[in-house]
Amino acid sequence: MDLQLQGRTAFISGASAGIGAGITRILAREDVRLIMVARRAPLLEQLANEIAAQGCPRPVTLPGDVANGEEVKRLVTNAMQLVGPIDILVNCAGGSRPITLEAGDTVWDEAFALNFTAARRLAEAVLPSMRQRKWGRIINISGSMEPRGLNAAIAAKAALHLWAKGLSCDVAAEGITVNTIAPGRINSEQILKTLHPTEQARRSFIADHIPAGYFGEPADIGNVAAFLASPLARYITGAVIPVDGGMRRSSH
Repeated sequence: MDLQLQGRTAFISGASAGIGAGITRILAREDVRLIMVARRAPLLEQLANEIAAQGCPRPVTLPGDVANGEEVKRLVTNAMQLVGPIDILVNCAGGSRPITLEAGDTVWDEAFALNFTAARRLAEAVLPSMRQRKWGRIINISGSMEPRGLNAAIAAKAALHLWAKGLSCDVAAEGITVNTIAPGRINSEQILKTLHPTEQARRSFIADHIPAGYFGEPADIGNVAAFLASPLARYITGAVIPVDGGMRRSSH
């Protein structure tokens, strides 16, 4: 299927590894011009070189911290100077933040800055040109909405869900869609090193919770993101789409 994405420009935060890198690879194969953003510059360069070696245009790499408001302005300004208006924004930057009852404002503020506010600021930065051109795609990467304990990132992602739904209503008539993908267990650094660090832990979780029988790959998220980014998905907006192998929504 031709996703009709040739020549479009995408800005991807959290692009250096895991789901962000998976989405980047898929969009590169669709001939999308890519701006890759993350804090770990060496990983960005490594992925950009890999993509170029496969015969795709080399992505632009912009190291930076999207949890910092001034950095967001700099990154978006630089991106537009280098490649022009942004057609597709993919908000991948994020990370789990388990906390205790004693956690203070600093911990909560950091979790929201990374997992919610960064996406909001990036969207606000790219929306003016999208609205002017009457076309745009904003795709957010979310997570579990069934916590077993306090996790500031999950609270931030809940805010992301409802912010995205509200925003989608305000810009739908202007040719802009806003959607959220909720991954299940994906083979990524955070899942394999933190949540399920042993093979036995993975097998046990899969047996109890994932009907498909395995953890997904970053490309499984990338394929859905590429479709949502395309003109073919014009009538999908305000959606939260689980990509989780049938994982029970109450599981972890």
